[in-house]
Amino acid sequence: MKLMKTPVSNLLVWVGDRDACIRISGRASFNSSLDFKTLVNGLSQKGFSHFVLDLSDCLLMDSTFLGVLAGIGLKFDATRNGDTHLELLNPNPRILDLLENLGVGHLFKVLKGAEPATEKMSPVEPANGPADRKEVSRTCLEAHKTLMEVNPANIPKFKDVAQFLAEDLKKMDETDPKPVNGSKPA
Repeated sequence: MKLMKTPVSNLLVWVGDRDACIRISGRASFNSSLDFKTLVNGLSQKGFSHFVLDLSDCLLMDSTFLGVLAGIGLKFDATRNGDTHLELLNPNPRILDLLENLGVGHLFKVLKGAEPATEKMSPVEPANGPADRKEVSRTCLEAHKTLMEVNPANIPKFKDVAQFLAEDLKKMDETDPKPVNGSKPA
């Protein structure tokens, strides 16, 4: 599977005591979904509990980013007693329609307001350099499975994509076996 080159998105973050604001500009796609997921999960593990995703300059989200976002929304929804939550700031009508049409809009509180001060935000650097093809495929598969689990009406939309990704991952595993117990494959 050759990955298409998509317009680059820009991920910025500001962190306070327990709050974090993440801004994504451009197109939120599978390329930015890994860094976004890693960032939010890392901050959550450090005790951050209030996340605002600033979408003021986000043009569109692809299904992988939407699935990753829904997965985080579900995770935080399951821990509501801990009051960890993710709010969406200034999503455009197209993004709102996507969230509603995929049946995941209920996972997020939508805010309208002034954009946070960009000068206080820092660029998010990729966690471990560029992601490898297997990691991207695995994230894409998980994201599409999440969308189908949240809303069964999404199954016809994404079952073929999920099947393709699962088969592709299986082929990658067969051609690149992982060592067992630290030993090298024969």
